[in-house]
Amino acid sequence: MASYLMLGKYSPDALDGISAVRTKKAINHITSNGGILKSMYVLLGDYDLVLIVDFPGVKEAMQTSLALTRLTGISFATSEALTVDDFDKLVL
Repeated sequence: MASYLMLGKYSPDALDGISAVRTKKAINHITSNGGILKSMYVLLGDYDLVLIVDFPGVKEAMQTSLALTRLTGISFATSEALTVDDFDKLVL
């Protein structure tokens, strides 16, 4: 499994639909695509939301990113992430 950061920006329509029910639906999309939600935070600044998710691969991450945008109206910038330990092993 690879880790991904999903950085989200709310559109005006996305703000109108905020609810615990929509959050549960979003989590269901993640798990139905083989993902494991590690954490989810609301942010101040350039992005409004970050999800840290493990996926089997890029295909599942991309499918989930698109599905969540369709479901919520939130646009996501999704990037694969490496731990610092894994990175350190690469640069040796």
